[in-house]
Amino acid sequence: MKKIALIIIVLIYSSSYAQSNSPYEWNWVRDGIWTGASFGTSAYGLILIKNKDDITVEQVNALNKDDINVFDRWAAGNSSEDANKISDLPFAASFVLPFGLLFNDDINDHSGQFIGMYLQSLSTTSALYAVTAGLVNRTRPYVYDENNDIGRRTSKNGQRSFYSGHVAASATATFFAAKVYCDYNPDATGKGYIWAAAAIVPATVGYFRLQAGQHFLSDILLGYGLGAASGILIPEMHKTDNSTLQVTPVGGRNFRGEDYTGLALRYSF
Repeated sequence: MKKIALIIIVLIYSSSYAQSNSPYEWNWVRDGIWTGASFGTSAYGLILIKNKDDITVEQVNALNKDDINVFDRWAAGNSSEDANKISDLPFAASFVLPFGLLFNDDINDHSGQFIGMYLQSLSTTSALYAVTAGLVNRTRPYVYDENNDIGRRTSKNGQRSFYSGHVAASATATFFAAKVYCDYNPDATGKGYIWAAAAIVPATVGYFRLQAGQHFLSDILLGYGLGAASGILIPEMHKTDNSTLQVTPVGGRNFRGEDYTGLALRYSF
């Protein structure tokens, strides 16, 4: 594992000195802080998830579909293990799709930069999801199905409906691929098909997650939106000609005399 991490770091480092024909730039200070903080936040979120409590049989028996908002109520009781397994297929494929861009010579010449941005996009999505899933309890739709095993219904995993991490991660990967392709090929024809494909894959994941009873529609939509935003905005923040959206490291001392470090996001219009 350490060797793999070292190879990735070397690739990213070498690409930072090969900026020709690349619409992006990689800043080790800014991007190192951002990516490192994202991985750290993800780890913290996983601890929160691990430490969540199961719910009791009494709490399960007290669940009432009428307590769910009208927008989501129809999904309560959905439960399909087959749909759950099917959702894993486009989910897994979405992570592989961006690497197909490395067959493009211009992108391959900056493969380390590409991998760095991809990891940063995924880690950002992971951080947002992990902390949210660790702090928020929302009962999954399948818990409302009385035909399910009571052990499954009371498990803490059944309290992680909000929001869909599968859809968020899938959307990050596919929209990242579409964004990078279009930035490298601004005059290419058929870009609409690229964006359509990027949209369809996570939507397919979301459909089967709904049928599986893993999430409500609002969980799917939020995950989709956040994932797509990460896949698009992370590359956008690395563009060399982008003067409107900037992320820079900041530090100093607050009025209490405490030192702080972080990242500042600036948007000019």
